[in-house]
Amino acid sequence: MAVTSMANSSIRDFQKFNTMSRAFPISYLVVAGGGGGATNHGGAGGAGGYRSNVVGEDSGGGESAETVLTLSPGVYTVTVGAGGAGSSVFDGSGVSGNASIFSTVSTVGGGYGANRNNAGGAGGSGGGAGEGALGGGAATSGEGFAGGDAPNAAGSYPAGGGGGAGAVGVTPANNTANGGNGGAGVSSSITGSAVGRAGGGGGSRLSGTAGTATDGGGAGGPGATDGTAGTVNTGGGGGGTHLGDGGNGGSGVVIFTLPAQATVAFSGGVTQTSATVGLNTVYTVTATSTADETVTIS
Repeated sequence: MAVTSMANSSIRDFQKFNTMSRAFPISYLVVAGGGGGATNHGGAGGAGGYRSNVVGEDSGGGESAETVLTLSPGVYTVTVGAGGAGSSVFDGSGVSGNASIFSTVSTVGGGYGANRNNAGGAGGSGGGAGEGALGGGAATSGEGFAGGDAPNAAGSYPAGGGGGAGAVGVTPANNTANGGNGGAGVSSSITGSAVGRAGGGGGSRLSGTAGTATDGGGAGGPGATDGTAGTVNTGGGGGGTHLGDGGNGGSGVVIFTLPAQATVAFSGGVTQTSATVGLNTVYTVTATSTADETVTIS
């Protein structure tokens, strides 16, 4: 005999079990804040660490997409890292960027650009060296590339470019070369359109042509020209300068997708937008006001 009715308690138990047993497939892109640029023959900031599991795309540091992430209904951490400040005093290094986090996925802030005779800071991608033949900053495996070195000789004093998620920061060939270009970032279409992010900043030069940058990195400044800031929500490194101010690193971003039937709620300090792409909803988190912000998935 067919069952034509079910007790309310049984329906509630089934609904509760069905909710608890679900696990949602998640695609993500998590980018940390970029490092700030330096002054006095200043190296450029490195890009924020870049991690992605989007199928068919790259993660940072030359790695392929990370493994599939599934999340059960629950509360998860979400943090967007701020970019590091560029130096505003002569002969000062920039400040490293800050980490971005989504659930168990954490990225390292970009390394700072160094002032003259100093090595670039380590980070997700490394910062560029200040003029003086010291090394660019080291990168974090799977997140980015090292910063560029800088030559040690009189001349135009070019500094190293910041490392990017997709390439090493450029080392000027000699003391009369242009400032080192920032390393390229990585492009992703997680939002439905291809966008390059996490490019390193450009290194400075005393006069002439400073380093250029792409994918959100800031260009270097020659002479008294300020280094350009990294673009907001790309994790780009800030450009270095000689007599101006170093460029600030760009803030990071957290982007993730969920099946459209999932319900999502953010804590009060989260700034985000959402859009439908195919069968999924894409959430782009552009700022978090504290380190304790969350997203609840159900």
